[in-house]
Amino acid sequence: MRWWSVANFVSNAGTWMQLTVQNLLVLEITGSAAATGLSMSVQAAPALLISVLGGAAVDRWPRKLTAAVSQALLGAIAFTTAVLVALDRIDMTSLMVLAAVTGVVATVDNPACALLGNDLVPAEDVPSAIGVGALVHQAGRLVGAALAGVAVAFLGTSAAYFANGLSFLFVASVIPFLRPAAGAVRHTGRKPEGVGPDLTVREGLAYFVRRPRLVALAGVTGISAVFGRNYGLTLAVLVTGPLAGGAGSFGTVSTVLAAGGILGAVLGARLRRPSVRLVGTLAAAGALLQLVAGLSPSLAVLIVLVLPMAVVESVSDTAGTAVLQTDPPAHLRGRVLGVWGSIGTVWGLGGPPALGLLMELAGPRGALVVGGLVIACSIGAGCLLRRRRAAAPVLLRKEDHDTLGKPALSPAA
Repeated sequence: MRWWSVANFVSNAGTWMQLTVQNLLVLEITGSAAATGLSMSVQAAPALLISVLGGAAVDRWPRKLTAAVSQALLGAIAFTTAVLVALDRIDMTSLMVLAAVTGVVATVDNPACALLGNDLVPAEDVPSAIGVGALVHQAGRLVGAALAGVAVAFLGTSAAYFANGLSFLFVASVIPFLRPAAGAVRHTGRKPEGVGPDLTVREGLAYFVRRPRLVALAGVTGISAVFGRNYGLTLAVLVTGPLAGGAGSFGTVSTVLAAGGILGAVLGARLRRPSVRLVGTLAAAGALLQLVAGLSPSLAVLIVLVLPMAVVESVSDTAGTAVLQTDPPAHLRGRVLGVWGSIGTVWGLGGPPALGLLMELAGPRGALVVGGLVIACSIGAGCLLRRRRAAAPVLLRKEDHDTLGKPALSPAA
């Protein structure tokens, strides 16, 4: 697990180097901000369309082999891009094609690597391992973004792509030496005994839809993703607008957000029994903090509120991921993650435009306040509805000697 964490840190740093540089590269080629957004959408589009197929592949194939091959393919794509950039042969068409291919491979790589990490610890330690993964992701993001600027300044744009390619090869070289921990849930890519012949995408979709806690998790996460969480957008407009701050002020807010994310990942790694109820409670708490942040009279007050907002969001994400990866049986987890990948892509593509429209109509303060109210009220309504359904007595058919309307079974029964 230590080697896997080191490999993931290197890979995340390389990925964020490339993502940071890729936006600059698109702007350099086209001079268009819209083209930058288009390149990001092209890379995300495969997740919307074929994540369920990628998850099915992860359930069918040996996990270590799948993860190693997908990492090697991503490394090859990064090296190809680096060569084209270094030779000044890159154009928008080839960049879009490479981005799309990266997105296709990622539909297999993301669930394979996520579940491979769970195989390295005993089953009871999986929530903690997911928290460690979140911490590694946050740290890699910070380091990668910082290294991107250094690489471009001293070595050129292609250096970031070369570095990312090397990071993928490092992960691929580590995977063959990983061994499952004693007590871990083993996965071989074979159909488990007692399981019917239906190992298709349809089975994963059916499991997700018929599992109320996963549907509830999708609802909580979706409403939070659309009306909150996009703090890079809402807080940037709030700081530079009503609070009359500049780029430096927003940089301070972004740093506090990153620090809160790391602290939240550390706390999330200590979770032992994550649940959808915990995710909903944290999401509602974050929504109320967002509401208060929208009313901040000064930058100092906003910074004080931003730290717990980031902590709550990070712990909530860790708890939700733990539920998602541990609730399904082992032979279905890849497909469930594939379904989740498609759903999450819808939020990722639709959330920022919807929030931008809300800010146009209500301003940044109004967007934060309205968004916080919508999230908190929706979660509260869902909890009340669930309690009413759980408390409803079951009435059996009345017999001659029965008392009219008397419940045949108590709520506890």
